[in-house]
Amino acid sequence: MVISRTPYRISFLGGGTDYPRHIEKHGGAVLGTAIDKSGYICVSRFFSRLFDYSIRIAYRQVECVRSVDEIQHAPFRECLRHCGISSDVEINYAGELPSHSGLGSSSSFVVGLLNALYAFQARAVSPMDLALQAIEIEQEVLKESVGCQDQTFAAFGGLNLIEFRSAGDFQVHPVPVSPQRLEEFQSHLLVLHTGIKRRAEGVAANQVKRLEENRAGLLELRALADQGYCALTGNGSLATFGELLDRSWRLKREFDPCIANREIHSICEAGMCAGALGAKLLGAGGGGCMLFFTPPERRGRVRESLAHLEEIPVRINAPGSRVIHQ
Repeated sequence: MVISRTPYRISFLGGGTDYPRHIEKHGGAVLGTAIDKSGYICVSRFFSRLFDYSIRIAYRQVECVRSVDEIQHAPFRECLRHCGISSDVEINYAGELPSHSGLGSSSSFVVGLLNALYAFQARAVSPMDLALQAIEIEQEVLKESVGCQDQTFAAFGGLNLIEFRSAGDFQVHPVPVSPQRLEEFQSHLLVLHTGIKRRAEGVAANQVKRLEENRAGLLELRALADQGYCALTGNGSLATFGELLDRSWRLKREFDPCIANREIHSICEAGMCAGALGAKLLGAGGGGCMLFFTPPERRGRVRESLAHLEEIPVRINAPGSRVIHQ
């Protein structure tokens, strides 16, 4: 039996500059972190000769099929096909947080599944290979409107500035901060679930269609990622980071009206009025989790202003996808 654990992520600055069409023309960069909430994949062998099926997969549903082609869950199907596994396998998935939360769970799933399947075959794969293969499967095989950051954070983990030179050429720059600075930054983060469920695919597809139209804003978002890196690694007040986050969110809302509806605007406004320095919706938009950047002494006021929302406690700088049992 093989079990992999793969983190979800929080994207702070630069999200949207990691779509292939934008990267190929202008490059991109995203500042973000893997978090301590994860998805788990368990892969085990069974003797299909004793059953009337050869593959069993379990997520919110259970599929028992005779061949890979019969699998309805497309990422399961294509990852098995990619790894050349066609029978005598049972796979179970469990996630610590629900899907469609804006925390990169879909890409985390693909990275974690690939990692577990390779370990099941006694094959070692580097974080770079995991990220590149997951990007290829999601973008080229599944034809999903996804960028390149989620797979990279899932595979590498850490608090990083990821610089994208092309869809297949990127560098992961760990953010060099002291433990004290990291803890100070951690104390400013508050993640609340809006209660609004959305599928990122439609919102992201709209953004991809408007990449050229939003080019000036995307170039500014990329610059904000660099400025955020400097704010974290410097000795100045972290209030600057909150201002950058606020500017980033205001820019992104201009890209597509589907990114934030009236309810999301209301949640953001309530948190800011209560003392947050910055806020943003995580992921492509439309719903999921909202991140507030707030001084610790104002955290209680912000939390009280949005008491009806569920808080998700997170720790940052989590490790990337790992095989935790083999």
